[in-house]
Amino acid sequence: MADTTQTTSGTEVPSHQGGNAFPPFDTTTYPAQIFWLTVTFVLLLVVMWRLGVKGVGGNIEARKGRIAGDLDAAEAHRRNADKASADYDTALAQARARAHALAEENRQRLQAEIDGAKARAETEAQESMAKAEARIQTTRAEAKAHVSDAARDAAIAIVARLTGDTVSAEDAAAAVGGR
Repeated sequence: MADTTQTTSGTEVPSHQGGNAFPPFDTTTYPAQIFWLTVTFVLLLVVMWRLGVKGVGGNIEARKGRIAGDLDAAEAHRRNADKASADYDTALAQARARAHALAEENRQRLQAEIDGAKARAETEAQESMAKAEARIQTTRAEAKAHVSDAARDAAIAIVARLTGDTVSAEDAAAAVGGR
C-alpha cells in the first residue's frame, strides 16, 4: 500500500510569535550597543595610537633628520664650491699676472733688441755717409782737376784754332785760373 500522507519541508526560519526581528534594530538593546561601541572604539583608538603614531612619528623624525642632513650636505657643497671658485679666481689672477709679466719682459727684450738694431743701423749709416762724403770729396777734387784740365785743354785748342799759335799748358792753366 502506498502512503498517502504528504510531507513538506522548508528552509525558512520559523518566526517567533510576538518576538523581535533583527537584534541591532531592537530599541531595548541600544544602550548596551552604544556602550560596547564606545569601548571598542576607545580600545581601537589606543591600539592605533600606540602602533600607528609611533610609526608615523618615527617616519617624521627620520625625514626631519634626512632633511637636516641634506641641508648640511648642501651647505658643505656650497662652501666647497665657494672655495673652489675663490681658488679658481686666485689661480686665474696669478696666471694673468704671470702673463702680463712675461709680456712686459718680452716687450722690454724686444725694445732692447730694436734699440740695439737702430743704434747699429745708425752707426752703419753714419759710417756709410762718412765714406760716401769722402768719396764725394774725392770725386769733387777729381772733377775739379778734370774741369781745370779740360778748361786748359779747351783754352789751348781755342787759341790754336783762332790764332794758330800753340800755347804751353802752364800758360793756359794760368789763364784759366787753374793751378
